[in-house]
Amino acid sequence: MSKRQLYIGLMSGTSADGIDAALVDMQTFPTLIASHNTPFTEELRKKIHAIALPGDNEIDRMGVLDVELARLFATCSLDLIKKIGIDHNEIIAIGSHGQTIRHRPPGSPEGCFTLQIGDPNIIAELTGITTIADFRRRDMAASGQGAPLVPAFHNAIFHNPGKDRVIANIGGMANITWLPASGTVCGFDTGPGNVLMDLWMQESQGKSYDADGKWAASGKVSTELVDLLLQETFFTLPPPKSTGRESFNRAWLGNRLKKLAHELDACDIQASLLELTAMSISNSITQLSDAPKEVLVCGGGAFNKRLMQRLKDLLPGCTLDTTAKLGIDPQWIEAMAFAWLAHQTINHRPGNLCAVTGAKREVILGGVYFAR
Repeated sequence: MSKRQLYIGLMSGTSADGIDAALVDMQTFPTLIASHNTPFTEELRKKIHAIALPGDNEIDRMGVLDVELARLFATCSLDLIKKIGIDHNEIIAIGSHGQTIRHRPPGSPEGCFTLQIGDPNIIAELTGITTIADFRRRDMAASGQGAPLVPAFHNAIFHNPGKDRVIANIGGMANITWLPASGTVCGFDTGPGNVLMDLWMQESQGKSYDADGKWAASGKVSTELVDLLLQETFFTLPPPKSTGRESFNRAWLGNRLKKLAHELDACDIQASLLELTAMSISNSITQLSDAPKEVLVCGGGAFNKRLMQRLKDLLPGCTLDTTAKLGIDPQWIEAMAFAWLAHQTINHRPGNLCAVTGAKREVILGGVYFAR
């Protein structure tokens, strides 16, 4: 029997609710062996959200947070290894996405750059495992958006030559991957996923998220508010395109709430934010092709029953399910993707898709931080 090729993927997304770690065997086909989640404290989540927007003393705050997060990434990896009872020397490499604190894609007036923290030097030192990190910047150096990166992984594990398929990844932000039965793969960010719903839930209800979308379901959608939100220029931009909390945040929402003719109940705002997510995703999917297609959802949004129902309503010509239909838990897809990207890097293979990011060529992503 061939020896397993084990990699760990680490993912902390825009929602900043914790670290997802996936142990993946890359020997023949990416196979999830085990998974683990390390939640962030409310204090840490607030620090991450605060540093994601311009503010005072940013460099010092970023430096401290860079170390704190790296130690948590390392601990999460070691906890996963302990959980399954293997030796760390069996792991070829860790692929760490890091925590994005600023993403300015090409065309941003502030300049073009991206920044993820969670120092890979510390991860490699504390775990004793070679660590791959800083995946986005090489794509941007090749004139790409630096995101989304997961469509290349989606293509590797979900492409089906017998049917057209869309993968909708709904995290803090949402992105889709178009996997035609034959033809060019493409993908792009569609806009906010859970980010606006989560921040409004936190502000209005003191909870980190709206379980099953129940609070949103109790409200009434304001077409006036949804129309205002959909006027954002990003939604009309052609792909390739990417976005983040820099564009869709509390201040952005507040400016639009001020334009309403009448004040809305808090639950109606939540219902409208869910509708924004559903419409921006469904509009993007329907623009890809008029042909019937299978839509598979992953990310935290896959567990929002109200959101899933609205997507079904808005995509009547499609069959909609989660990636669990294919035997892969939707919660772990992104973490698995960074294990796969680490495998690509270690084997000197490109990790980006030019049709997705807009890069002028395929490149090997990430920096390698060797184990002691």
